[in-house]
Amino acid sequence: MRTQRQIVDYSLQRRAVLRDVRNGRIGTLEVCDASPYLKNAATYHGEPTDERCPVCRRDNLTLVHFIYGDELKQSAGQARKLAELPMLAMTLREFQVFVVEVCRSCAWNHLIERFVLGRDGLAADEMLHTDVMVSSGGAISHRTGKASHNGEARR
Repeated sequence: MRTQRQIVDYSLQRRAVLRDVRNGRIGTLEVCDASPYLKNAATYHGEPTDERCPVCRRDNLTLVHFIYGDELKQSAGQARKLAELPMLAMTLREFQVFVVEVCRSCAWNHLIERFVLGRDGLAADEMLHTDVMVSSGGAISHRTGKASHNGEARR
């Protein structure tokens, strides 16, 4: 996604938890504790993956994307499909996305990554380039995307 920024990856933490489960320091009941809400979100809003559950190895994992932000108001905390995120990113100034992997068989769940989306993430030089073109009297052709320096826009 074009506006994705401030990415935080939790794969090292995930690896450490799985190592502790395999070594017996943490029981499977402690890590396989997905709430019914999270399991339902995985069923109805999740994106299936090709990766098997690292705990039970019975089912493939499902990724669930939760969104949070001030502009979302009552929609904050909802699970959304991955296909909905680019549209939201162009509509809202800024919101956070939390990606959780879930096993619907054994209830394993772990935060995979967190990132920020929204219009505020559009490249500053894109905005600067547009401002320079407008202030210099040049216009951008809608057909070709190239600048026309005679001050007339072709439509």
